[in-house]
Amino acid sequence: MASLAGLGVLVTRPEPQAGPLARRLSALGANVYRLPAVELHPREDRASQRAALGPIDRFHWVVFVSANAVRFGVTLLDGRRDPRLAAVGPATAAALNHAGYRVSLVPHGGYDSEHLLASPEFAHVQGQRILIVRGGGGRELLAEQLTARGADVTYAEVYDRRCARPIPGAVEAVEAEWSRGEIQVVTATSGELLRCLFEILSPEGRELLARSAVLVGGPRIGAVARQIGIHGPLVVAAAPDDDNLLDALLKWRGHTSDP
Repeated sequence: MASLAGLGVLVTRPEPQAGPLARRLSALGANVYRLPAVELHPREDRASQRAALGPIDRFHWVVFVSANAVRFGVTLLDGRRDPRLAAVGPATAAALNHAGYRVSLVPHGGYDSEHLLASPEFAHVQGQRILIVRGGGGRELLAEQLTARGADVTYAEVYDRRCARPIPGAVEAVEAEWSRGEIQVVTATSGELLRCLFEILSPEGRELLARSAVLVGGPRIGAVARQIGIHGPLVVAAAPDDDNLLDALLKWRGHTSDP
């Protein structure tokens, strides 16, 4: 059976999203360390945003771009089942299902804006009203392309991402294990998360990061890794969900005798 026995992996996702990945890594034999690099905070203006949107059933589509968008923004739906729901990936769809909603569209072949835009359902959206539920400051590609196709696009930004403020001693404890060679792989499921990790580490920690293997949730995140000076191996997953991350890591471990 495939195994990650003895591999030290630093999980950097915010809580509570870090938990499921950490448990699955541990079940495969990895030694898991956790240092959330990003914190998520609900937007204080969510109530006024909801009022400004008007009746939710006036939208032809409501697009949730992440499970976090569901976590902080599902109340926008008011329990209504009228608008068709689109989810960028299966984790987002699962979060909507768990909240009691049926998802009409999940893209095939990849879990990003590009694949969602390639879906036949979004090929002809002239005159349609589309609500995109996301965190503050997300990518603009989806809205730009839908607008170019004739849609009337509205944002609901329901949470903010901020670089974490770890409890005293947390960074030092992780860096001590890292410097002893106990951590070989660092996970990074977004470019912003990777930049925040770089920010909260000490100069010595940044050098450890620079030469470690980094498990990234797609090529765009890999490009960010290179931009900030990481020169160790990049383990590129097809998407940032747990299944794809673990699949990429297991394949890499299987072909690497010295992780």
